[in-house]
Amino acid sequence: MAPAKKPSADTLLIKNGIIIVPGQEPRVLHDHAVLIEAGRINEIKANSDFPAGVRYGRVIDASGKVVLPGLINAHMHFYSTLVRGLGKAKPAKDFNEVLHNLWWRLDRVLLLEDCYLSALVMMLDAIRHGTTTLIDHHASPGAVNGSLAEIARAAAETGLRVCLAYEVSDRDGHEIAGQGLAENTAFIRRCQKNQNEHLKALFGLHAAFTLGEQTLQQAAALGCELKTGFHVHVAEAESDQEYSQRQFNCRVVERLHQFGILGQGTIAAHCVHVNEREMELLADTQTMVVHNPQSNLNNAVGIADIVGLQKRGVLVGLGTDAMTVNMLEELRVALWAQRLRQKDASAGFSQATAALFINNPQIASRLWGMPLGLMQPGAAGDIILVDYAPPTPLDATTALGHLVYGISQRAVDTTIVAGRVLMENHQISLPLDEERIAARSRESARKLWERF
Repeated sequence: MAPAKKPSADTLLIKNGIIIVPGQEPRVLHDHAVLIEAGRINEIKANSDFPAGVRYGRVIDASGKVVLPGLINAHMHFYSTLVRGLGKAKPAKDFNEVLHNLWWRLDRVLLLEDCYLSALVMMLDAIRHGTTTLIDHHASPGAVNGSLAEIARAAAETGLRVCLAYEVSDRDGHEIAGQGLAENTAFIRRCQKNQNEHLKALFGLHAAFTLGEQTLQQAAALGCELKTGFHVHVAEAESDQEYSQRQFNCRVVERLHQFGILGQGTIAAHCVHVNEREMELLADTQTMVVHNPQSNLNNAVGIADIVGLQKRGVLVGLGTDAMTVNMLEELRVALWAQRLRQKDASAGFSQATAALFINNPQIASRLWGMPLGLMQPGAAGDIILVDYAPPTPLDATTALGHLVYGISQRAVDTTIVAGRVLMENHQISLPLDEERIAARSRESARKLWERF
């Protein structure tokens, strides 16, 4: 009998699960295994092709589970975590009152400790739901300087991948806007210098209706100098368009285009109220759009036309706007909402599923400069295992149906990022005291609500 090969501490073999490979032509691999080495997927082969004589750093038996790439949230607000249950805001009859009565009151009283804890709590929740990469959009006008570093600290402790941005706005005055410009600049330079595969940055902007000409020009110049894209809310409510046309005699996407904000490195979140000309501009500039259906429905601002956007060649991803970190839940809402939007009970399936399983990986891969959210050799070793015994045939023709109607209703068992197991058997595998973190969060929330 030949001696076993020398074990490698840098390898992880996941065997005996049902591997789902999303894409334009989904594949389902039974009796296959995934080998992760040095943080990347090395091989995907039949179980029998991994000889018993080879020893690996670690082996996970995925029997009774489906194996998927880690999920990606393309638009998130970690800072909103501590608002859960807050009842102090006045009722709002429209989106502008939601902002004035709740969110802008909240973000003004956030402290750096709040920024850190709110991110840490939500990142732990993301691990539990198999979301391994999150693109965040942060605001804390009373604690701007160093706020992105606090969120990055939470990311380092949890092992997730995050892309951060500070949302610059003129709503709190010129001085705070200047701090936002500086915070983005400093953090982007930090990320460019350190080249950390877990940490990226974009230049954050709140929305066109809270940005004057001078601030937009400054941001555009800095973004050009830094060679970075932007992360901005676009036409979330109809009032955004009304303001732009009244004040600047152009529509929101046109105004951003005039300042050079659009481009293949830029995320335009929401785009609920864009017309055909704006869709064409987004497509022509290769700007990424992120749909956030639960938030849009919650704020009663409408439903983005993701069928029309994708038809025109716009790369449309899926985010949650902090309503959840459960991307499979968001996917289901995206599908139901799109059918309502199109007034067609058979519409939107391919567009909604593509947003999560095809387009979000394209968005993240573009920002990170490496393949993310993909089940293929060379891609990041970000993998999740979901408890699921298919009650009907699971193959290439049925995979998306199982994901939407079945797998989405099951629990994530294991979450892996860059080959590191963050959760296994439904238990977080990190040196973090979740009960203590929750207690600290409750205390911070209590103090925050008093300041609110």
